[in-house]
Amino acid sequence: MASSPCGNSNFDSGLEIKTRSVEQTLVPLVSQITTLINHKDKPKKSERTQAAIHRVGQAVSVAVGRFVTVGEAIATENQELKDEMGQACFEARRAGDAIAQLTDVGSALPSQSDGLVTVFSDRTGMVKAARLLLSSVTKVLVLADRIVIKQIITSRNKVLVTLDHLERVSTFQEFVQIFSQFGNEMVEFAHLTGDRQNDLKDEKKKARMAAARAVLEKCTMMLLTASKTCLRHPDCESARINKDAVFHRMRCALEQVIEIVTEARSCGENKILPVSIYNGIKDFKSSVQCLRENLNSLSPQSVGSQLEALVERTEDFTDSAYTSHEQRQAILGLCQLARQDTQQLVQSWAEAQSVHAKEATEDMEVAILKTCQSVSDLRRELHKVAVIRASDLLKVHGEQLPLQALKAAGAEGNLEAVAEYSRTLTEQKEQLVENCRLLCHVSGTEPLEITCIHAEETFHVIGPQIISAAQTLALHPSSKIAKENLEVFCEAWDSQLCDMALLLREINDVFEGRRGDKRSYLSLPRPGKHSANLKTAKAVKLDAEEQTSMAKLGLELRLLSSDVDTEVEKWEEQEHDIVRQSQSLASMAYNMYLFTRGEGLLKTTLDLFHQAEVLSEEGLQLCSSLLSFSTQLVDEEKSVVMTEMEKMVALCQQLQMGAKTPVQGKTATFQKVDSSIQTTRGILTVVLSLLPSCNKLTRKYKSERSSLGSPQDWRERPDASTPVKEEGALNNKNTNGFGAKSLEQHMAGLNLLESK
Repeated sequence: MASSPCGNSNFDSGLEIKTRSVEQTLVPLVSQITTLINHKDKPKKSERTQAAIHRVGQAVSVAVGRFVTVGEAIATENQELKDEMGQACFEARRAGDAIAQLTDVGSALPSQSDGLVTVFSDRTGMVKAARLLLSSVTKVLVLADRIVIKQIITSRNKVLVTLDHLERVSTFQEFVQIFSQFGNEMVEFAHLTGDRQNDLKDEKKKARMAAARAVLEKCTMMLLTASKTCLRHPDCESARINKDAVFHRMRCALEQVIEIVTEARSCGENKILPVSIYNGIKDFKSSVQCLRENLNSLSPQSVGSQLEALVERTEDFTDSAYTSHEQRQAILGLCQLARQDTQQLVQSWAEAQSVHAKEATEDMEVAILKTCQSVSDLRRELHKVAVIRASDLLKVHGEQLPLQALKAAGAEGNLEAVAEYSRTLTEQKEQLVENCRLLCHVSGTEPLEITCIHAEETFHVIGPQIISAAQTLALHPSSKIAKENLEVFCEAWDSQLCDMALLLREINDVFEGRRGDKRSYLSLPRPGKHSANLKTAKAVKLDAEEQTSMAKLGLELRLLSSDVDTEVEKWEEQEHDIVRQSQSLASMAYNMYLFTRGEGLLKTTLDLFHQAEVLSEEGLQLCSSLLSFSTQLVDEEKSVVMTEMEKMVALCQQLQMGAKTPVQGKTATFQKVDSSIQTTRGILTVVLSLLPSCNKLTRKYKSERSSLGSPQDWRERPDASTPVKEEGALNNKNTNGFGAKSLEQHMAGLNLLESK
């Protein structure tokens, strides 16, 4: 059971809070009550303190009154929760009234001796009222949260019913009508589950929800083309197999979402994840380090068993046919070194116990350090093997040779060639599946482990689906829909390769300690005003058709942002302005990519346009940095940088003007979204072309400075052709990233309970 957000067990509500929106709604109330409780030992107050306590007490009472009104309205609309919600609202109102009465100035008595006023002398009554208030308010919030869960379940049920109808249709006309309804229902389900995913506190559940939603997103387009192919070729066995696999996968993903939100016992999150080597090493080091404080915390046998279990898991690497001889020998050598260091530790440990030492001896301390170092070296080697292999696979598979060959063979109706290239694709699939398992071992966090498992399952499923789609095309080479169907499955494969590249980057970030702060989005619906700069615009969400047309652009944006991140990692000076600003642009572009998927912080077109405006400002700041950088270059080098910089200035100004231009109507809004994303893509393309050359020039001049021994030479080289003063937009110093700040202020304004 979770205690209240203030961390005080005295105010344990007896209810577990599972979402950020519920938790954050309670924060102002907890703060106010804490203010009151902190004065419990001083019943006599000055006039100023008395007035402050009175204001806090009244603020609590008023806020609770508003809150209860909302709760009672929810109870009226949801009969199944009416009794529970009604009782919780009654208790909350009673507790709020009690707090108001206990802090009422009218009930306070002035002291004749010192002129101070005695107020809030009933400490027991205040603590009791505070506990009741927190408990009842939390219960109302948790009951309201059940409504959100109910909405998701209801939406899932509608999708399932329509999915059953789609599976049984026999004519194109009927299919088109039902699929249109299905698309609208999937959009609703996507928004509900997306908000829920971002609101969950448990990172493992968030990762599982993200995996299930990714399956549903990719399968929706597959379902369309696979069903059309089956309708066009009803007697084709491979087409039926292809279609059945898509429907089965969608049903499994829908069920997984419901298991997560309802916490059903069959939920995969309750299944024990396979123990990764990373976690095994972490547990082993923790056990060994505990010996410093307590020599009897565990037995020598248990330490040896832990290490052997760890070494056994490395067989996933050493037994692989794709592990090179050198890599295998390096892993085996490090395993043997870990065994030797552990054996030395056990000997030192036994010696310390024989002389009845109360803490680790000097020899034992050295042995502990060596043992921890040897298993850390093992982890580093395993990480290197998994990551290098993944990078190599992504390079090879990025060429898409088997997929292109399958498409060509299918279009020619060549079944023998399809069978041959299918074997090649199957081998590649097995390599990717195995590599996902290895990445899971070194991922470093449970959410990333879950993402690795999802990637493994996806490759395992999509590979055979591509083959069945290719077989269908080979049997019907003139069929346009069969060709389109194969194309869709190949795109899904390519999309998963892109996801794997991002996963690889995240695993590297964790390994190297470069994880950034996460921003949370609170999904519990709450009344409130938008910030001032958002009042005149109308925020809208893209529908299914619009999001589909945005998907390709979004994917290009994601790949570009990933490429930019890769380029900046090659710079030696990570604090260089060009590096920092390029990273910032890539991060904002990635947010825009998430928008095209209906995910992330950007929930509406309004958010997207604000992000585009901030991105353009950051882009102009990068241009300013490039201008400064160009003053250090010779003519030819400078010309290259200036040419690209001028392109970026034009694109940033275009993006800024477009983002600020108001539009009316759905079509105009969609065109503005399309234009913003295309312009952002152009900006990132320019950044990507500049980064390698700027890095090369930076290294070159750094080397020259080093050899000449005059660090100032190249920096102070005068250039008459370059004006000293930067003009226009380049002087803009606003470098705020996307409204992390404005978003926090906006969300703070949406609290049901207002802190005064």
